[in-house]
Amino acid sequence: MEKLIIFGGSFDPVHKGHLRIARAASIAKNADVVFVPAKEARWKHHEAKSRDRVNMLKIAIQEGGFSSFYIDECELNRGGNVTYTVDTIRYFHKKFPHKKLYFLLGADQVELFKDWKEPDVIASLATPLCVPRDGKELDQEAIKKFKMEVLAFDKAGPVSSSDVRNLRSLDLHPGVISYIEEHNLYYMAVLSESMNPKRLVHSLSVASLAYDIALCNRFSDPRKAYVAGVIHDIAKDLPESDLRHIIEGNYPEYKDFPDYSLHQFAAPYMAKALFGIDDPEIMEAIRFHCTGKAHMSPLGKIIYSADKIEPGRGYNSRSLIRACKKNYYSGFLKVLDANEEFLAKKGKTMDNPLSEECRFFYLGSEK
Repeated sequence: MEKLIIFGGSFDPVHKGHLRIARAASIAKNADVVFVPAKEARWKHHEAKSRDRVNMLKIAIQEGGFSSFYIDECELNRGGNVTYTVDTIRYFHKKFPHKKLYFLLGADQVELFKDWKEPDVIASLATPLCVPRDGKELDQEAIKKFKMEVLAFDKAGPVSSSDVRNLRSLDLHPGVISYIEEHNLYYMAVLSESMNPKRLVHSLSVASLAYDIALCNRFSDPRKAYVAGVIHDIAKDLPESDLRHIIEGNYPEYKDFPDYSLHQFAAPYMAKALFGIDDPEIMEAIRFHCTGKAHMSPLGKIIYSADKIEPGRGYNSRSLIRACKKNYYSGFLKVLDANEEFLAKKGKTMDNPLSEECRFFYLGSEK
């Protein structure tokens, strides 16, 4: 008997956790998976329009190469302002009367299932398939009453759509990230309000290059490089008075640094305030992306390099980009050396202790 797993949700946006769950369910039940994007839910607001959510879902399925996954827009096309899961299940039961139906259910919805509209009908037409989650104990009474099956899978990861929207996670397919950038969705809307257009283009280029460098160097989580890259200049368009206020109140040890470097010290404060980002590695990388320092982390070296050599800078940085992709550390040393040569040609010198410390630590006392 053919089987079909119905996977409903907001998918605002779809992330790899959704796809990992769907793949695990598909393998466990030897079944196709149909994604059913929801209309505006009564209890929450969708940040992206339904068409954007569907488009991102299409991109993720295509890039993931999931031939047994497809999308049905039945809920989006259904009349009225409110849609119910029971109506969706009836729709698929009528459409595929000879298929065994499953309904994929999140761990947090198991104990609430009894309060859904006609839960007995849902369970009679499609077997509820529960997905466990770390730290969430499943309601055994509900599982028994509605004859739910528990999927033996706990590798979905901690990612959530909310974290993606707020730039705290980017466990997404590259095409979905590009779609978010191009359509100014989620965190992009906040970045657009915080940076001038030219700076935003630069930041996105730094993020893309940093991600590629991290990927080429087999970093365990190259998405951190993207996040750090896209927010490294988050404070640069603030008035100097605001920058100094932030620094004096939070990082007073940097209050006497040159004006051009102040934005790097305020960047962690803004990242926390705007997005709730508090990852120590990301915070340190953006705090010293402009001046550098001694004992820089691997991510710090990558962000420093990507900021200096991203293609939009207006000079031929291809050899430095290749060097960083081949080996981020030796590439970083080349970028440091090239930056010092650039400053020398401009008649400028290192005018702050962090840059001097960075140069001496990594390049030595002799040029």
